[in-house]
Amino acid sequence: MITKNTVYLAQSLDGFIADQQGGIDWLSAIDNPQHSDLGFAEFMTEIDALVMGRNTFEQVISFGQWPYDKPVYVVSHSLAKLPPQVQGKAYLIRAGERELINQLSSLGHSRLYIDGGKLVKNFIRAGLIDELIVTTVPVILGGGISWLPDAKVPHKLELVSSQVLLNQLVQSKYKVLR
Repeated sequence: MITKNTVYLAQSLDGFIADQQGGIDWLSAIDNPQHSDLGFAEFMTEIDALVMGRNTFEQVISFGQWPYDKPVYVVSHSLAKLPPQVQGKAYLIRAGERELINQLSSLGHSRLYIDGGKLVKNFIRAGLIDELIVTTVPVILGGGISWLPDAKVPHKLELVSSQVLLNQLVQSKYKVLR
C-alpha cells in the first residue's frame, strides 16, 4: 500500500514552529473572532493516522483534553510508555522513518499526518513527504524551533494553492515533486 505523507503546520514569518523555549502561545495572539480552525477539521477528514514526535506529543498532552479521534503514533526512543489517558488513542513506536511507514501501511494507514519539528525534518531529509500545508503567521520570533532541514533538499516543490486567512495569515499548499 502506498502512503501519502502530509505536513500541516503553522510557522512564524521567520520559519519557526515554536519559540526558543518551545512555546506556541504566539499562535493564540492571532485575531480570530469566529474561532476558525483554518481548514484543519477538513484536512483531518482526509487523514488515516497521525505520526508525531515526543516533544509535540508532550505539548498536545499538556492541553488537557485529547484533541484527536484518529490513531496517533508517537515516535520516541526515550519514552518508556505513554500516559494512561491516551491508551487506545495513541501508540508508542520506535522505528526509523521508512520502517515506520511500512508498519503503519501494513495496519491499513495510507494517509499520514506528520507532525513535530525533528520528525518533519527527518521525513523531509528522507524524501518521505508528499505534501506540505504551511500557514505563515505574521510574527517574527527571532529564533526558536525550526521545521526545515539545514541542508538543501533535492526535491522540487510545486505550489498547489495559496490563500489569505483571517486577513492576516497565508496558507500555502505544496506538492513535493520527485
